[in-house]
Amino acid sequence: MSLNARAIAAIGAVVVVGAATVGTSVAIAADQTEHNSHRATLTIGNSSITADPLCWNGGSPITEDMQQECQVKANDALKNGTLPTRDVTASDQLGVGVSPNVAKSGWWAFTNGGSTSQGGRFSLFSYAQGPTFSGTQQASKALNASGKTVVTVVEGDKNSDNPIAVWYFQLNTQTS
Repeated sequence: MSLNARAIAAIGAVVVVGAATVGTSVAIAADQTEHNSHRATLTIGNSSITADPLCWNGGSPITEDMQQECQVKANDALKNGTLPTRDVTASDQLGVGVSPNVAKSGWWAFTNGGSTSQGGRFSLFSYAQGPTFSGTQQASKALNASGKTVVTVVEGDKNSDNPIAVWYFQLNTQTS
C-alpha cells in the first residue's frame, strides 16, 4: 500500500498534535507554562546549581516598589533556607553563568564577602554584555566570615537604576 500526500500530511498532523500535547503536559507538570530563558548558574568546583530569577518583571525593568519587595523576598528566603544553596570550601573555584539573552542585556555578579576595602562585597563578574560565563575565582576571596555567603547576579544596564532580573544563591562554608 502506498501513501499519498494527503495521508502523509494527516499522519504528520497527528504526530505534531501528539508532540505538542506531550510537551504541554510536561510543562504543566513542571508548573511552567512557558520556556524560561532567564537563568543563572552558580558553579562550585565540579558541581553547579541553576535557578530562575527570584525577582523578575517579565523582561521589563523592575520598578522601585518591586525592588523593595524583592529585598524582603530575598531576606525571607535566606532566613527560611529556600535560596538555591551549595556547600563550599575555601579551596573551591566559583563561577557564574547566565543564559545568552541575559548576557545580551548585560549582567554582573558579586558576593557579600570580601574585605572592607572592597565595601564588604566581592565582584565575581564586572558588568559586561555578551559573555555568558564569569570564569572561575578562588572561593576564599569571595566568602564572608559568617559562614553563609550570598551570591547576587543582576541582569540589566549598569547605567540604569532598575535591574531586569535578580538571582540569589547561598554558599555555606565548610572546613574541608
